[in-house]
Amino acid sequence: MLWLTGDPEADALLSTDPLALLLGMVLDQQIPMERAFAAPAALKERLGGSLDPAAISAMAPDALVEVFAAKPALHRFPRSMAGRVQEVCATVATTYDGDASAIWSTAPDGKALLKNLKALPGFGDQKAKIFLALLGKQLGVRPPGWEQAAGPYGEPGSHRSVADIDSPEALAKVRQFKQAMKAEARDRLPAGG
Repeated sequence: MLWLTGDPEADALLSTDPLALLLGMVLDQQIPMERAFAAPAALKERLGGSLDPAAISAMAPDALVEVFAAKPALHRFPRSMAGRVQEVCATVATTYDGDASAIWSTAPDGKALLKNLKALPGFGDQKAKIFLALLGKQLGVRPPGWEQAAGPYGEPGSHRSVADIDSPEALAKVRQFKQAMKAEARDRLPAGG
């Protein structure tokens, strides 16, 4: 089972519902990772117990924003992230016939899987590679060439991203890595910048 939120019910949903996992990755920006990946469970509850991509994509945008903004808000940017979730759900509903797992199960190799992920709204190169690594490392989704397609995130034994978190200890190592990367980036800034 995935260990991303510290909440056994939310982690169980991520482990069994491909759309929940995909939406957690969508929301994993500018908020703590645990909060981002716990949000799909809260969203499911607020939507009456279902995460249906067609139903979410068909909602009135303002209605979904209200669901996101209800206290406690699902994200610090409820309007923009509700819109992003709606866009991703529309893509899953139309391109993948409502089956989020088809994004990866239909990919013949890592390169095609990366292309599928990068075609999703809000998935740039880095987010797509991290999610590809998460699928490979933790869920056994390993089409030929997946490690190369995931880049450094696919390296065995690395602690770079959410793809590597399977325990509190691994979470601490990923946080240390990210802090070191931020410090290195700050050190590269020109003086006075």
